[in-house]
Amino acid sequence: MDDLQPLTPEQRKSSEFRLFVFIIVFLFPILAVAVVGGYGFLVWMSQIFMGPPGPPGG
Repeated sequence: MDDLQPLTPEQRKSSEFRLFVFIIVFLFPILAVAVVGGYGFLVWMSQIFMGPPGPPGG
């Protein structure tokens, strides 16, 4: 483990840029789809068990 060399500023900048692109292009869209899909699934399941929204007997 002692043979690891520290990154040069150029390598670090390149690494940070690649991580930024990964987060923006892949991670955020996947998380957005998962959150919206999860919420939709939750609403759908709640309507199966509790019925559609609205006044009772309406």
